[in-house]
Amino acid sequence: MNSTTVVGSSHPSRLVPILLAIACFCLGASRAARAQDPGSCSVNAESRQLDFWVGDWTVSYPGMSATSSSKVHLSLDKCLVVESWVGGKGHTGENMFAYSSDDKSWHGMFADNEGRVHVFEGKVAPGSAEFIGPSRGLNGEAVLNRIKILRLSDNNVKQTWEKSHDNGATWSTEFQGDYARKQP
Repeated sequence: MNSTTVVGSSHPSRLVPILLAIACFCLGASRAARAQDPGSCSVNAESRQLDFWVGDWTVSYPGMSATSSSKVHLSLDKCLVVESWVGGKGHTGENMFAYSSDDKSWHGMFADNEGRVHVFEGKVAPGSAEFIGPSRGLNGEAVLNRIKILRLSDNNVKQTWEKSHDNGATWSTEFQGDYARKQP
């Protein structure tokens, strides 16, 4: 009997490394595809619109003799923008902002160490943001809050917090902070 080799056939021990290499390639390609998923916050253009604010900042504002500080970073796989700030005289807080792909809107929350919490909805465009949300005044009256964040340059941002006691007909400025990026 004559021994012949059929073209394309191979010994099973030679197929194992080839199949293993194909499986590893497919697994790696699947992971890469997930990392570049257009729904992922890291590549979603709407989620990246506040990135200009990320960094370490010195904050100055009228009426404050010493400067304050702010650190803005991304969290939750770049889905959440978090500002941690120190306002002086023991006043600290955090602002959190995120784009929701569910309702195609931006949402925010402010909380400080004096027990204040405010929830906002807003609109963000490259270089600017505006968030509005209700709260209550000292006597229980309705108050409307508006936060604006404006990029002035790569190293300067302005944040303004305004309040309205007449449902947005008039506004008074409660805070206007000038953010200067800390230099390394």
